[in-house]
Amino acid sequence: MVKKPKKMLNLDVEMVEKVRNSATKIAEDTQVFIDQHTTVAVERTVARLLGIDGVDEFQVPLPNVIVDHIRRGKGLGNGIAIYIGNAILQTGLTPQQIAEQVTKGELDLTSLPMGDLFEIKMTIDKVAAQTVERIKNNRGERVSYLEKYGDKEGPYLYVIVATGNIYEDIVQAVAAAKQGADVIAVIRTTGQSLLDYVPYGATTEGFGGTYATQENFRLMRKALDEVGEELGRYIRLCNYCSGLCMPEIAAIGALERLDVMLNDALYGILFRDINMKRTMVDQYFSRVINGFAGVIINTGEDNYLTTADAYEEAHTVLASQFINEQFALKAGIPEEQMGLGHAFEMEPTMKNGFLYELAQAQMAREIFPKAPLKYMPPTKFMTGNIFKGHIQDALFNMVTIMTGQKLHLLGMMTEAIHTPLMSDRALAIENAKYIFNNMEDFGEEIEFKQGGIIQSRAKEVLENAHELILKIEKEGLFNNLEKGTFAGIKRPIDMGKGLDGVFVKDQDYYNPFISMMLEG
Repeated sequence: MVKKPKKMLNLDVEMVEKVRNSATKIAEDTQVFIDQHTTVAVERTVARLLGIDGVDEFQVPLPNVIVDHIRRGKGLGNGIAIYIGNAILQTGLTPQQIAEQVTKGELDLTSLPMGDLFEIKMTIDKVAAQTVERIKNNRGERVSYLEKYGDKEGPYLYVIVATGNIYEDIVQAVAAAKQGADVIAVIRTTGQSLLDYVPYGATTEGFGGTYATQENFRLMRKALDEVGEELGRYIRLCNYCSGLCMPEIAAIGALERLDVMLNDALYGILFRDINMKRTMVDQYFSRVINGFAGVIINTGEDNYLTTADAYEEAHTVLASQFINEQFALKAGIPEEQMGLGHAFEMEPTMKNGFLYELAQAQMAREIFPKAPLKYMPPTKFMTGNIFKGHIQDALFNMVTIMTGQKLHLLGMMTEAIHTPLMSDRALAIENAKYIFNNMEDFGEEIEFKQGGIIQSRAKEVLENAHELILKIEKEGLFNNLEKGTFAGIKRPIDMGKGLDGVFVKDQDYYNPFISMMLEG
């Protein structure tokens, strides 16, 4: 649970409501496009949720094989669920057996005589319901753990592991949990977001991170459950459902009971040059899955500040938080599962920079009071001076406890030098624990000066965000992404990776999981 924030900024509540209403209209306008289209990633996700898994003789994942097969038959506009359901009726095979026959060239789904559409949907719904029940049970298991051990009221200490080897990651994750970490994020290997398939099996090689695969998720989940039993705490597991396989990774995360997912509506467009049409369709289904699975999504506004100035562009962070909130609500994600992102990234030599950071963090808490906000540490201005870096991280820790941030990604004093060692994490955890304990109720004891620097800064950022949101509402989200409104990065609407994987839905298109999960 997120503690209700103390109101200290004297924000214009009417303006906040106006911005939120405009963000709602932006999301609704974009949702029209989303509802009219599907993608290869969405359909591969449907395949996975219907039980299709494994690889062919060339190590190509079977969900890719089946979707590419239907695509070649020019049937993807109907959705693969229709073809799988029809094949079940015609052959009596399971979805997995159907995929294996397609792989061997023994079955052509698009040339099979099409049965009664109602009967096909009834057939596929029975299969889909089994997976939906499995994900529902995973959510129930998480709740049972939290009821057994209790949940933490203060900030979650969130650390990363990134060795490239899932078995070494497990060693480091278990050590971090014993040191006090509450959330373990397994960083993906560099470039995986640009792969248009999900690798298969346990992996032991990666660069800057470890491949996100269902087996790797299963192995890490098992390890964290075991150490959690030993410690008497539930350790949350985080990964990344962004990029060209956004909904697929959400699905395998739901199947293996992940708890937190990096999942932003705009990140892939801005920072990975993935086509905006593809991303908007994919993010919707990924969030439907995350919402149903009880997964906390982490949005990526902190990334804006790696390319744009944190002081000058702070309003774009707030505007994006409003937009991410509305897209999440459209997908059935409650506010309590929205880890809206921001970061401690003011230039360190800026006079009163700490006050501006405090204003931004408190503003996010007051505007999104139910959201378990994700607060990111200083990275852009970390120099390799570990002593200065440790102080920067300490100031970041102070803002977190003063403003009640929830998902607190620990800063590492060796940022900009190397991937964190276990000892680096231990020192970061020690730093945060010390400050969180010594300053636990500090935020309740203070008030901000009326009309002072902090209140004035929050007012300025809100007003600028309001102006920006009105512009986006008037011109459309896609147009503003083309103009470089966010992070100063321009993305043409008909360019970028993955555009050829976007399809207009036909009249008989069917995806059983969206309605089942939204209703559930």
